Amino acid sequence: MADHYDTTILPTRVRRPKDKAAVEGAVGDCTIAIVGKLRNRKFFSFEELNEAILKELDTFNSKPFQKKEGSRKSVYMDEEFPFMKPLPKYPFELSEWKRAKVQLNYHISVEKMNYSVPYEYVGHYVDVKLTKRSVTVYYKMNQVCSHDRLYGRINQYSTNESHMPENHQRFLWNKDRFIRWAASIGESTTTVVQKLFNRYKVEEQAYKGCMSLLKLSDKYGKTRLEDACQLALEHISQPSYRNIRMILQSNQDRKKKTQTSQKETVEYAFVRGKDYYGGKRNG
Repeated sequence: MADHYDTTILPTRVRRPKDKAAVEGAVGDCTIAIVGKLRNRKFFSFEELNEAILKELDTFNSKPFQKKEGSRKSVYMDEEFPFMKPLPKYPFELSEWKRAKVQLNYHISVEKMNYSVPYEYVGHYVDVKLTKRSVTVYYKMNQVCSHDRLYGRINQYSTNESHMPENHQRFLWNKDRFIRWAASIGESTTTVVQKLFNRYKVEEQAYKGCMSLLKLSDKYGKTRLEDACQLALEHISQPSYRNIRMILQSNQDRKKKTQTSQKETVEYAFVRGKDYYGGKRNG
């Protein structure tokens, strides 16, 4: 805030009101003068209330000092006004800072929303400044880019085309590479990955979901991932990474496989015929 208003803040000690006695006294006098005058009046809008406060404040500041010449207003005009600067073009906004990693799709995920960053920063960590209206990205204290802040439905994308690589084929990851990886696992996995790509207008927006999905094979194995994708496709038209992960975590893929195996055993089991139990064998 001090930088925004081009000023310096010299804080007083905690719980030491005498360090700013003049300020504390002025606040008390101002409060008594204004609230005391307005305490019995009724107001029906903030505009009406503010107008009354400003009128009483001007009267308070113009009131002559008791022990010296002038008033608060005259001291301000003579001693402080010549050093005043115009207010900044834009009002100050409270900000929140976060740290994020630029993903393979050259986007960062902040507050469940995705914002693009120049692809040269893929794999690097950046500092993100969040205000009510904007999202500004910094790398090593240098501003990289900014976006209007997204609200509403989660997992939205704000993508600046200038952040994309000129030739996507030169980029480390692309759609063909994800498809080949999925094909090495199985047909159902490939179908799910293809559906993830079909969900987005910009190819790179699917990279994060595909990477998370295919990395499940490291934890659960290729066979289980393929079975989980097959199960998801049987019940969900557009399965996501979250759907597949929940199937694996709850072992639904194993339950389905066990039920199928038991059914096949019952259908093709070898049983003794009726003659065996009819007593002919012992006759």
